[in-house]
Amino acid sequence: MKKKLFGTDGVRGVANIPPMTTETAMQLGRAAAYLFKDGNRRHRIVIGKDTRLSCYMIENALAAGICSMGVDVLLVGPLPTPGIAFITSSMRADAGVVISASHNPYQDNGIKFFSNDGFKLPDALELKMEDLIFSKKIESLRPIASEVGKAYRIDDAVGRYVVFLKNSFPKDLDLKGLRVVLDCANGAAYRVAPAVLEELGAEVIPLGVSPNGTNINAGCGSLHPEVMSEAVKEHRAHLGIALDGDADRVIFCDEFGNVVDGDHIMALCAVDLIKRKKLAHNTLVATVMSNMGLDIALKQAGGKVVKTDVGDRYVVEAMREGGYSLGGEQSGHLIFLEHNTTGDGMLSALQVLSVIQRSGKPLSELAEVMVSLPQVLVNVRVAEKTDLESIPEIKKEIDHARRVLGENGRVLIRFSGTEPLVRIMLEGQDKYQITELAHQIAAVVERVMGEKKQQ
Repeated sequence: MKKKLFGTDGVRGVANIPPMTTETAMQLGRAAAYLFKDGNRRHRIVIGKDTRLSCYMIENALAAGICSMGVDVLLVGPLPTPGIAFITSSMRADAGVVISASHNPYQDNGIKFFSNDGFKLPDALELKMEDLIFSKKIESLRPIASEVGKAYRIDDAVGRYVVFLKNSFPKDLDLKGLRVVLDCANGAAYRVAPAVLEELGAEVIPLGVSPNGTNINAGCGSLHPEVMSEAVKEHRAHLGIALDGDADRVIFCDEFGNVVDGDHIMALCAVDLIKRKKLAHNTLVATVMSNMGLDIALKQAGGKVVKTDVGDRYVVEAMREGGYSLGGEQSGHLIFLEHNTTGDGMLSALQVLSVIQRSGKPLSELAEVMVSLPQVLVNVRVAEKTDLESIPEIKKEIDHARRVLGENGRVLIRFSGTEPLVRIMLEGQDKYQITELAHQIAAVVERVMGEKKQQ
């Protein structure tokens, strides 16, 4: 069944325009409170957010909806998405809600839910929430008097998450002697991330730690790694770490300012774990967007890669089904399932730092464990999402590219789960060839179904 509100990562859109309105937020709060109640005891739902201006109105609407169904609310304020997942499970709350549009610009916002064990909701539960809202089944359920919920502010959430992150770092190591550039994207990690690194002994050069409600992801963070790279060279740092707005993803650069993406980070962490016999089933879980060089690196180390559809929730599902411990995406969503239930930028950074400190090798040398095949990604903004290969002109261009590349490359085309974009990714031995082929496909997609063409 097709969802009406939820996308691949919660409900998302421009704040104050449907579906990202206070009215929808209140209804989502009511539906969530109804679904997560399982008896006559007092129930509690955690609400956290990033630093967007619109988070204030969404937070209040969600809290009102939840309280109106007789469930208490725990407000933790700005905190990374993985921190809210951690707080939800550690405080034994019945569910968690994150208000964030992750790496999107500040005008956007989003709402996503975690169950009481800290995992994102399955599709079936999101469909139930939509059914409750659109069928108006919960309209008549309105507790009164002392049965309505209360809202509490949790003042020590940041401290709890900082301690949790530090405990994920090996007890026999510290970060003394390391100079680290840290870009927090003016987002949810602006207090947590510098504190963790400094308390472990690193010299931190902070960037993007002055949020004002409108500067989240603006020319900073993991979407703009060039800022981190320049700072690393300027300050002669050992490496750079760049988070996105809700700090569930991370991108690195080495001591020379060269960007190290999620594929290389997964490769070096997986190979390190294989050497120490700690990678479950010697298997890494990645998405179809990951570079073929990752498969080659794992094979050479005696491991293998399991591929899933794009989206960290699908990676986590495959990890839970197969009993795997490490997975992630090229974009920097990295999941260390033994530590946390979702992508966690700072936790991932600490695992990479532990490999650096344990091995005594710089990040540039560790990243050489994987050699990427040339890969090109072109995005085209479209008016609507329809089956691309059902359009003859587009299918003809895609088939042409596949014939040209043969077994020495691949063509992967998909819609973004959170934006009106077609993502065209080609991989092969010759960068000039795949770039030309990708732009040929993009030109046809834009001409046939581009946003301007449909206006």
